[in-house]
Amino acid sequence: MNDDQEQVKARARSSSAALIARTESVSAPNYAPLPVVAARAEGVWLYDVDGRRYLDCISAYSSLNQGHRHPRIIAALVEQASRLTLTSRAVHNDQMGPFLEQLCAAAGMEMALPMNTGAEAVETAIKLARKWGYRSKGIPHDRAEIVVCRNNFHGRTTTIVGFSSEAQYRDDFGPYSTGFPLIDFGDIGALRAAITPNTAAFLVEPIQAEAGVIVPPAGYLTAARALCRERGVLFMLDEIQTGFGRTGRMFAHEHDAGATPDVLVVGKALGGGVYPVSAVLASRALLELFQPGDHGSTFGGNPLAAAVGRAALGVVVEERLAERAAASGDYLRGALERLNAVQLQQSRIQRALRHRHRRQLLQQAAAQRLQLPAPPAACRAISQMRGDDQAYGLVGAATGIGQQQLLAGMMGDGRGMMQAHDASPMIRLSRAIASRRRDLTVPKGISS
Repeated sequence: MNDDQEQVKARARSSSAALIARTESVSAPNYAPLPVVAARAEGVWLYDVDGRRYLDCISAYSSLNQGHRHPRIIAALVEQASRLTLTSRAVHNDQMGPFLEQLCAAAGMEMALPMNTGAEAVETAIKLARKWGYRSKGIPHDRAEIVVCRNNFHGRTTTIVGFSSEAQYRDDFGPYSTGFPLIDFGDIGALRAAITPNTAAFLVEPIQAEAGVIVPPAGYLTAARALCRERGVLFMLDEIQTGFGRTGRMFAHEHDAGATPDVLVVGKALGGGVYPVSAVLASRALLELFQPGDHGSTFGGNPLAAAVGRAALGVVVEERLAERAAASGDYLRGALERLNAVQLQQSRIQRALRHRHRRQLLQQAAAQRLQLPAPPAACRAISQMRGDDQAYGLVGAATGIGQQQLLAGMMGDGRGMMQAHDASPMIRLSRAIASRRRDLTVPKGISS
């Protein structure tokens, strides 16, 4: 690399460092981002201010299922922004109705309530479950419970972190709401035991994403859905991170037959990577429990969000992203499994080579450093040896020392050998190898 290239790289590093320092001087330190300053992106590629290109596997935590700046989504954003962006829900707009029709059709649900962020949508679902519990199930006032799972991640509001099992999410933010019994994820018996007459709903992620991509046992969602129906409890799925093709299906619960939820919470990729859009979907009977003034959002369902949501859904459905994700996932899994098999075989070969090389070192140490030549008979015996017997080869044959005693000497256990034998050749051998074992040179590429 010449001096000019070095200078360019130095200026680039300086540019990134300056921007990071500028940001951190005025930004609350509630994140610890990577030292990458993004400047532009397209498709799966992200570019930093220094011109480096990255394959974006973070995908904004599942918000970029359609890729960065999908042309169709950007076109919808720009076109709608040139006409109308926000009205509040005080009046109707020409985008929200078509958007919710499209969303309900994709989810197989009757009605939707649009919000903005995922946490807002989860809060909406909690309100809906409690209202249903009091109005329809007859749970005593302020006694409704919603069963949740340990290691869950449903958002960052004080209500939601109140039923998190992650200590950092909870510390110093209390007091918290009660009524959220925690159970182990994937344990249908624990769910059965947790349901009481005051249980309004069971809220769960089909896959626990934030916890480490934890997949429940096969059939768990189907069993949980059946149990909830049997016990008169709402089955609520948070598909904010797993929805819209992320798992090879439009929604992750579709992998389990009969796991359709009573309440479905969606977000992230619904905004196509350009705008926060979320929603709660359920039956008409459930969502009509909300009356004017019960719940609301200034930005929820705004025309810009609705136009973006329509385009984002269109890309997922018409470009068959779920099917393509399934095919790509199968290919990647198969390739990784084959790679793993190759690596295991290579590891076995490398171990064999290391053992062989160690035996050669032992022979060299004995024959060259200690100058104890093996008699012809010993050489013939060595040529017939296999496996670990070759480890003592020339030296053992020349001195009459057993294999285990020689290996102990290589480990520096000279005193133990002297206690076992008093023969002077063996004593000299033990001391010599113990004092010189660190001088043995291992060729480059072979680990000791």
